[in-house]
Amino acid sequence: IYGHHAALAVMNNPERQIQQVLATRKFVDSCESDLPDQALKIVDRLEIDKVLPENAVHQGIAVLTDPLPDQHLDEILAQCKDDETAILIVLDHVTDPRNVGAVMRSAAAFGCAAVIVHDRHTPPVAGALSKAASGALEVVPLVSVGNLAQAMKELKEAGFWCVGLEGAAPHALAEINLSGKTALFLGAEGAGLRR
Repeated sequence: IYGHHAALAVMNNPERQIQQVLATRKFVDSCESDLPDQALKIVDRLEIDKVLPENAVHQGIAVLTDPLPDQHLDEILAQCKDDETAILIVLDHVTDPRNVGAVMRSAAAFGCAAVIVHDRHTPPVAGALSKAASGALEVVPLVSVGNLAQAMKELKEAGFWCVGLEGAAPHALAEINLSGKTALFLGAEGAGLRR
């Protein structure tokens, strides 16, 4: 995971197991947070460039960490059981990691309980997605499911209104009463929501 906000969020998350932190002297000197001494290695920018994808904008910091523990839809639904204002975001085949990251940022800003994605049609939770999420992966669970139609059924059974966002829809989101538990469905880049 690379980039200033994403890396600091990872390092401040007690659920993360940090393996190694590569940082430039400039980043360390400008950082107001404590960096984990045991895993910190101060290197030049080229050393960080070597371990990341080409053209990754790392801002002088990269963190090698174990992934977060998986969370499952039933766990999220149990956490939302008594919250009548719970909001979930469901992404239908969104494939660009930057778009998933942007949705994660918005979900964190609006206090969403989770972002739900399809397990086979979503980019990996890696550097680009994490950088775009800018730390939101550490506060909003990203939950993978095998079947979105089945997930929708489970959401409805748990008392969620399922609302699909579509550019050509006859109603604006502001016209809809969104009181109660809500799951907002967003479609893929270009194709939008599947039938």
